[in-house]
Amino acid sequence: MEENTYPQKLLAETLGTAVLVFIGVGSVPATLIVGGDAPFTMAQLGMISLAFATAVIAMVYAIGHISGCQINPAVTLALAVTGKMPWRDVPGYIAAQVAGAVLGALAIVGVLGKKAVDVGLGIAAYGTGVGAGQAFFAEAVGTFILAFVVFGAVDRRAAGGFAGLAIGLGVFAIIIPVAPATAASINPARTLGPMITGQLFGGTVHWDQLPVYLAAEVIGAIAAGVLYTALNTHRASAAAPADNRDAAPATAEGALS
Repeated sequence: MEENTYPQKLLAETLGTAVLVFIGVGSVPATLIVGGDAPFTMAQLGMISLAFATAVIAMVYAIGHISGCQINPAVTLALAVTGKMPWRDVPGYIAAQVAGAVLGALAIVGVLGKKAVDVGLGIAAYGTGVGAGQAFFAEAVGTFILAFVVFGAVDRRAAGGFAGLAIGLGVFAIIIPVAPATAASINPARTLGPMITGQLFGGTVHWDQLPVYLAAEVIGAIAAGVLYTALNTHRASAAAPADNRDAAPATAEGALS
């Protein structure tokens, strides 16, 4: 099978993350500009969730065959930890994803103007009354679910052609309960990109919250990858015919395409 070059993959990751941030994160200030101040109504939150979901679905089908459309450093790290991606590719992927997130946030300002910064630019921050512990738990759970869906959806035994839809709908569902606590970043690049851009334009950025977001997202994704691999190993072993001594031994490695 022909494979794209590493620079092509990095460019695809940059573009994919930029689109995710521009559409998904951009829907937040757009909603505030059009609909008024936060807190969001459930209808507004639903539209924001839909924006993220459709961006993910579109990018999975647009660049998934080029770079895998990871567009999330936590997922990239989880794939590397579980042996589904070479570690040598990880630094480039993460750099491309963060650069794309910054470009996407800059595009939001370019399209919506300084008013987008004035209403928060969609920068992830704790909800009212939410402390670091609750925020960590919310981001870890949300990212765990996302990464688990990603691992399952791209397994070569999964139904073909539906990975983008499954992952996008997963994002949609996760945002609904997690967003009131942390804005449901569930992606270190999505967390960092708008923060950097917001700082450049004089926005309010809670840098003290960044370590909580990054740690929770990475831990949640890696935990999901390890669990999926463990479940996959058990399932493959159990599926091997006990009475067929000539059968090939079950593989212990999760088969991600």
